[in-house]
Amino acid sequence: MFFGKMKAVTFSYDDGVTQDLRVIEMFNRYGLKGTFNLNSGGFGTRESRDIEGTLVYRDKVFAHDVKRIYEGHEIASHTVNHPDLTRLSEEDIVYQIEEDRKRLSDLCGYEILGLAYPCGYVDDRVVNIIKTRTGIRYARTVNVTADFKPNRDLYRLNFSTRNFGEGLFELVERFIESKPQEPEILSIWGHAYEFDWHRDWHVFEELCRLLSGHDDIFYGTNREVFLGEKFG
Repeated sequence: MFFGKMKAVTFSYDDGVTQDLRVIEMFNRYGLKGTFNLNSGGFGTRESRDIEGTLVYRDKVFAHDVKRIYEGHEIASHTVNHPDLTRLSEEDIVYQIEEDRKRLSDLCGYEILGLAYPCGYVDDRVVNIIKTRTGIRYARTVNVTADFKPNRDLYRLNFSTRNFGEGLFELVERFIESKPQEPEILSIWGHAYEFDWHRDWHVFEELCRLLSGHDDIFYGTNREVFLGEKFG
């Protein structure tokens, strides 16, 4: 159970982009919680990209704003520079994760325990290194399951869905209506800049509104939902 409730909702957003501020404003308005996976090597950088004909800005937040921006939500690691971990040496893997954890922990004031694999790249070697040589206690992939079954492998967490796409609202409504006998998790991941790309901030707000205010649902960060630890 999740702090006395059989169902839990949690969100995970990558890259530490400035659009996170708008996501957080909606989370706070609707009583939702999220985990934000940051690359400490990219703070303050400016970037734009043409994605299918739409100019999308992916500017990163500044280090000195991190604690204020993400207050009330969880910060987790996304490595220092967003490399493909499966192509790195063991020492470079440890550096990318442990240096990121240290920088982020110093900024936010608590120990970072979570990770989102850059681009979802992970294999058995990477998992073993993370388990034995870093302080990471859970790690998220980019795979989606379209179900609510709790993950058994905390180092290969697959989520229920991304924050856009066909069938999203049907999945959410199925979760809301469920009366489970066993614990269920609705987990949603993405990138906040995708709402600019798809021009669907209004759809995201409707999703937040639909999920909010249910007495039988625990609204938590990834750390709270997957590790059962309150913090902050």
